[in-house]
Amino acid sequence: MKRRALVALFPIAVFLGGCPADKEEGMTAGEALQALDEASLSSQAASLTSGTVEIATNFTIGQAVEKAAGELRSFIASQLPCAEIELNVGRLDVTYGAKEGNCTYHGNTYSGKHTIEVERADDGDVLVSHRWTDLSNTKVKLSGTAEVTWSLKNKERNVKHDLTWTRLRDGRTGKGSGDRTQRPLDGKILTGISIDGARAWEGERGRWDLSVNNVEMRWSDPVPQSGSYVLASPKGKNATLAFGRVDEDTIKVSLSSGDNDFSFNVSKLGAIKEE
Repeated sequence: MKRRALVALFPIAVFLGGCPADKEEGMTAGEALQALDEASLSSQAASLTSGTVEIATNFTIGQAVEKAAGELRSFIASQLPCAEIELNVGRLDVTYGAKEGNCTYHGNTYSGKHTIEVERADDGDVLVSHRWTDLSNTKVKLSGTAEVTWSLKNKERNVKHDLTWTRLRDGRTGKGSGDRTQRPLDGKILTGISIDGARAWEGERGRWDLSVNNVEMRWSDPVPQSGSYVLASPKGKNATLAFGRVDEDTIKVSLSSGDNDFSFNVSKLGAIKEE
């Protein structure tokens, strides 16, 4: 384990009776690994919803919600012929995998149910609500809701979600919410998204709070390829996670907590290995 002087993330320690306040206690190696695992699972759940949110942005702004929903139905059918789609006024009920044909979009292969309701589609502001039931990409399964807003003027969207999720390989669960601003990655939505905002969730070990700072997330990756998280653990210990791509299959995560630094490699399948 490497050691270095603590970077001042908070105000300089207050001196009482000539003695400095105790330094913030850092995470142990085991706690750091747990923190990265929790953050990775939360990211995978959020990324799964982001892919289907992206599907539901493909209609012309500035028309009646009924027409926008009809246009959206045609787009989903063209991209995911596996989907059974029911249209009712401004609402779509989509069942991924109900029919034969391709069910993969932006690197994720979908199953489960997705309800999309276009509530506003005018030039000034767009509002689309989402509900997922057992949505899965073979790695994570989730259920929950989100409200998504955007406009022609702002080349970004705001997503507020409430979700429960399960990692399929080991049954690990979580329940949480978030408020995120998303933009196309390098101006190309097909590649992924850049994100700022916050998430919080309850996992098997307690409550986690996460600040998301200018991260870049590709659709098929389990963690961001750049940017940083600030994570507060159930034990009251804080950590900063910085991300950097090593190669097509590997992302390096540098985790700093108190005086302790750790490095991990995360594979595209979500496996975590300490350097």
